[in-house]
Amino acid sequence: MRFDILTIFPEMFRGPLDFSILKRAQEQGIIEIHVHDLRTFTTDKHQMVDDRPFGGGAGMVFKPEPIFRAVEALLPGELASESRAIILLSPQGRVFNQPEAARLAQMQRLLLICGRYEGVDERVVEHLITDEISIGDYIVTGGEIPAMVLVEAVTRLLPGALGHEASAQRDSFAEGILDCPHYTRPADFRGMTVPEVLLSGNHAQIDRWRRRQALEKTLRTRPDLLAQAELSPSDRELLEEIKRSKIED
Repeated sequence: MRFDILTIFPEMFRGPLDFSILKRAQEQGIIEIHVHDLRTFTTDKHQMVDDRPFGGGAGMVFKPEPIFRAVEALLPGELASESRAIILLSPQGRVFNQPEAARLAQMQRLLLICGRYEGVDERVVEHLITDEISIGDYIVTGGEIPAMVLVEAVTRLLPGALGHEASAQRDSFAEGILDCPHYTRPADFRGMTVPEVLLSGNHAQIDRWRRRQALEKTLRTRPDLLAQAELSPSDRELLEEIKRSKIED
């Protein structure tokens, strides 16, 4: 997969994209990451990428010309197709989540436009981009950090990107609920002990314990996820057990 990132601050990407999973994925040829300075697609001597909004008001707005010129240069011919997307990172977009990351991981190329200031000219939104995405209902200064989040979330789902393929399948949100608690050595640390079931060697009991813990944690901290999660009959039985135990307590 190839990522193209369009930004006025390309220096921000030096470092975060060169470590851990993203570094290995690039070395193994699983992904390519190309960062482009939007200012190089301007035609005036001052390399202006923004201007005052029509109608007045505070702040500046990204001009359409350099963004259109950049996208058309990077994606000549048909701009968007089923195998690639043009994504604007902005607070007005739909909220990014694991199913969205899985959808994007099926594509061959993603072009990410990092919004900034008061936003971008609406003609970019209406006639150029295929997706407008936000990483949450809060405001950050620009789209650079959201772009980094999207790149890592999508890369984790690509075949070969993780050391163990099952890791991505067990992550929180992968099945619509949160992950279960995890423990490692020592089994007893300052009197705080690991649950005995994890030391039993009984894999059926361990799997059931992990699933129950995941459901209990989701019910406790993110009950909103359960309304949309695809739960099996056994999951629903475990949820009923959890609810009954809380009533009894």
